[in-house]
Amino acid sequence: MAASGDAVLQFPSSSTELSARVQPLVIFNICDCYVRRPDQAVRVIGTLLGSILPDGTVDIRNSYAVPHNEFSDQVALDIEYHHNMLLSHQKVNPKEVIVGWYSTGFGVNVGSALIHEFYSREVINPVHLTVDTGFNNGQASIKAYVSTNLSLGDRPLAAQFQEIHLDLRMVEAERVGFDILKKQAVDKLPNDLDGMEASMQRLLSLVDTIYEYVGNVVEGRVPADNNIGRFIADSVASLPKLSSLDKLVNDSIQDHLLMLYLSSITRTQLSLAEKLNTAAQIL
Repeated sequence: MAASGDAVLQFPSSSTELSARVQPLVIFNICDCYVRRPDQAVRVIGTLLGSILPDGTVDIRNSYAVPHNEFSDQVALDIEYHHNMLLSHQKVNPKEVIVGWYSTGFGVNVGSALIHEFYSREVINPVHLTVDTGFNNGQASIKAYVSTNLSLGDRPLAAQFQEIHLDLRMVEAERVGFDILKKQAVDKLPNDLDGMEASMQRLLSLVDTIYEYVGNVVEGRVPADNNIGRFIADSVASLPKLSSLDKLVNDSIQDHLLMLYLSSITRTQLSLAEKLNTAAQIL
């Protein structure tokens, strides 16, 4: 039986209830910094800017790279550069504050604990975002972590990184660009028609998935989910009526034809005025 004065290994409470949301601009910026990294650099690290939403979600909206050097188990950050960049960003958007830091690569390593310790002095409970810029097999591995300390009595032992929920939402134009980013080589950038075609194919795939799910629920192969049912009903109810859609398309076509007619009249008037001006100068 242990005495009451023995040291006890203390495990921190779970932080998995914390969640983060990252904007696509941050991912594009991180990948751009990785491409422009020095030749001897293995990975890129930087600061994450954003805010804390009322529900506690960490909203990551911006980022900038911070020069650093890594030597085995030691990391040297350019702290002066970090502070100057932070002041410059806050002059443009003072509402954006430090919410964490990022690094390229898969997962965390030994140096991550040292860097996280520095950012823990900049902000309480910073978020660590990892972006695997290799995009192996066309897949993007983007994860978010928070760190908690393991201690034996009053003596800290190590830092434990726990993965938290990360939400990456994009509009259709951002998703088209992100899909291109995941490809290691592309022949050309897609135009508007290619982007629309990709969007329609994705929409058709989602419709087929919903159709299959509804069929399985009706036949009893899958238990019904009220939340999914309400979501499908709201989506169907949000579709415009075909009659009003036809009217909108016809009105748009008529407006376009009217603009073409007005531009044609304007060109004719300018040409006529130029010829009259030339004739008057001759006479």
